[in-house]
Amino acid sequence: MKDILQQLETQRAEARLGGGEKRIEAQHAKGKLTARERIELLLDEGSFEEFDMFKAHRCTEFGMEESRPYGDGVITGWGTVNGRQVYVFSQDFTVFGGSLSETHAEKICKIMDMAVQNGAPVIGLNDSGGARIQEGVASLAGYAEVFQRNIMASGVVPQISVIMGPCAGGAVYSPAMTDFIFMVRDTSYMFVTGPDVVKTVTNEIVTAEELGGASTHTRKSSVADGAFQDDVEAMTEVRRLVDFLPASNREKAPVRPFFDDVNRVEESLDTLIPDNPNQPYDMKELIHKVADEGDFYEIQEDFAKNIITGFIRLEGSTVGIVANQPMVLAGCLDIDSSRKAARFVRFCDAFEIPILTFVDVPGFLPGTGQEYGGVIKHGAKLLFAYGEATVPKVTVITRKAYGGAYDVMASKHLRGDFNYAWPTAEIAVMGAKGAVEILYRSELADREKIAQRTQDYEDRFANPFVAAERGFIDEVIQPRSTRRRVARAFASLRGKKLQNPWKKHDNIPL
Repeated sequence: MKDILQQLETQRAEARLGGGEKRIEAQHAKGKLTARERIELLLDEGSFEEFDMFKAHRCTEFGMEESRPYGDGVITGWGTVNGRQVYVFSQDFTVFGGSLSETHAEKICKIMDMAVQNGAPVIGLNDSGGARIQEGVASLAGYAEVFQRNIMASGVVPQISVIMGPCAGGAVYSPAMTDFIFMVRDTSYMFVTGPDVVKTVTNEIVTAEELGGASTHTRKSSVADGAFQDDVEAMTEVRRLVDFLPASNREKAPVRPFFDDVNRVEESLDTLIPDNPNQPYDMKELIHKVADEGDFYEIQEDFAKNIITGFIRLEGSTVGIVANQPMVLAGCLDIDSSRKAARFVRFCDAFEIPILTFVDVPGFLPGTGQEYGGVIKHGAKLLFAYGEATVPKVTVITRKAYGGAYDVMASKHLRGDFNYAWPTAEIAVMGAKGAVEILYRSELADREKIAQRTQDYEDRFANPFVAAERGFIDEVIQPRSTRRRVARAFASLRGKKLQNPWKKHDNIPL
């Protein structure tokens, strides 16, 4: 018996070494942790339960039968993050460059199936050279099996991808279908075709970092939701995100202990809005002052900065935040901000996370660039996302809410539950100057008359009371009491039940 147990321990030790000491040292030399070290950081200490430790590839082509390392380049299993179950796979770059084989894919598919069955998030740590060329179509079939599971798990369990090394070719499409993608600066990249192929086909000379590095995907393409300095920060921040999310669509998000008075009054909010209507202010100040302990987890911070998305807690419960940012493009909606916010709203709705919307929007960004790029279709995505969402929705209009953008930003007409406005809110078809120039075109030569007309228009519409008269605004509230009013609104909506008409699925304007 002792011999058998000793043999087990010997084989386990071999499996834990992956590609061997030299390759582990090479991984460390690049500033990267090994697949196992990442799992140890991500999960609670001692909680990891591994699957398929001894699985090996079955390929006999190109001399592959001579090297059959245990695990086949990916570590899979489950563990806990702050006591809550998650499933995880971590690709091991020290074994065949983390390349995906038929058996490698089988391991990933197994834990994804278990995650859906048992209702727990899936976290994928990607560090792979792509498809294992020696296996040919069997490797491609493995990718497709993983893709299909990403699709089936979408909206059922949260899926988080962390790109911690190369991720190229077909490999990028699995992370692309997950809910959140994070990258590590300087050591990770994603692209469908690499720099060499790009040079051959288009004659463009570009580095891997420029083509698909963290900066490219967080600022330009919007493929990634965030980037971290190193592997340690990435694992810490993923743990923090998991804390905000429900385990599955069958459960509510966790309620955490909070130490912040729900009735806290923030007098500084009474002076947040500048006297000059064209002067910007930082909407993040309002978000931090409303949130429990000022804690805000921002999503896609570096992309489409004219809209803010992320998670806060109110009375310990997760709430999704969507807010216009007057500091960037005056808070206008455009193609990028509409896409960013629409995807976030749909995630929140899929997982029963209530949505809080702060509105200061002068309209959609004008120009040929926007119209040619399809701002109509993209703006409709956000409109559609809010309109189909059945979760509790609370909206606070802080300043401008003009034109179609007023409708789009979680208005009462899109089944908003509580729609509040600050006394500084202006709800109108457009700003006073533009409206007067249309209404009184014949008087444009008379400056005094136009000034008076503008003042009259502002007196009539540059306030929230016309909308309140019609019931489109439920209450005009004091800015200082925003936290209390919003928290009470969500508390009253905890039992909300709303169902859309039966359909196979909708046809959102993609």
